[in-house]
Amino acid sequence: MLFSLPSLTLLASISLLHSSPALADDNPLCNGHAELCSRKYSNITFIGAHDSPFVGDSPADNQDLSITDQLDTGIRYLQAQTHVNAFKILSLCHTNCFLNDAGSLTSYLKTIKTWLDKNPTEIVSLLLTNGDRLDPAKFDTAFKAAELDGYAYVPPADAPLALDKWPTLGDMIAAKTRLVVFLDYGAKPDVPYILDQFAYYFETPFDTTDPAFNQCAIDRPPNASPDGRMYVLNHYLDKELLGGIFDDVLIPDRDAAPTTNGEESIRAQVGLCEGLYHRKPNVVLLDFVDKRVGDVQARLNGL
Repeated sequence: MLFSLPSLTLLASISLLHSSPALADDNPLCNGHAELCSRKYSNITFIGAHDSPFVGDSPADNQDLSITDQLDTGIRYLQAQTHVNAFKILSLCHTNCFLNDAGSLTSYLKTIKTWLDKNPTEIVSLLLTNGDRLDPAKFDTAFKAAELDGYAYVPPADAPLALDKWPTLGDMIAAKTRLVVFLDYGAKPDVPYILDQFAYYFETPFDTTDPAFNQCAIDRPPNASPDGRMYVLNHYLDKELLGGIFDDVLIPDRDAAPTTNGEESIRAQVGLCEGLYHRKPNVVLLDFVDKRVGDVQARLNGL
């Protein structure tokens, strides 16, 4: 049988459509699991990196791995503190920029963009603190400079979303909105992709020094109802600096991390919270995420 040139062109186009994994995939993955493609964002538990940019071996550092390495090991939720440094640059600073300045927010966001570009079926969430109570336009400037603002999910105009109104991971990937951004203070509707953390979440107490983690109270926002909110479980352990010589100075307990990040410890606190709120936490924040034992994230999601 002979084909005309237009027919051959059409056949070639059809062949390309069926052979391109970006356009047609019989086994799509979302955050590494096909089962998560039909799961709503609000119905997933993420293991998150607390103070993700503060990497090193100083007493104030919270992580051992670079941002790229954290993402490569399966972390999909990054938390970071921000302040304006002495050079008037919005930076990743631990408590203040004299103590620990991990570089500009723009540089951090560029690293995340590079990773997302290499991993087109992954969704990453970012929780930023606004220590200086800046206008969200300052954060928007950093996202635009990193060319990452176009990756961010924007909820409908009637936000905040109810728990059952969030899209599925598959929908978010298809829409190319693979970044979800939250800000603890100062979010405004004029920067619609930077979402108000406490409109969407409540969180449990932080700066915990009790390794039993035998509490799951609502710490922020004060007097909040759990109804309609996702929630963050702060599961990282602190200790007093030099055994308490410096009053009220707490540092991450690096030595305890393998136990704190073990499945037994995490599941015990998750179970306590689940008993109170009748659902699992949406985020479990850890220090030293490289020291977690086993794939507790997958098991918390029934995978």
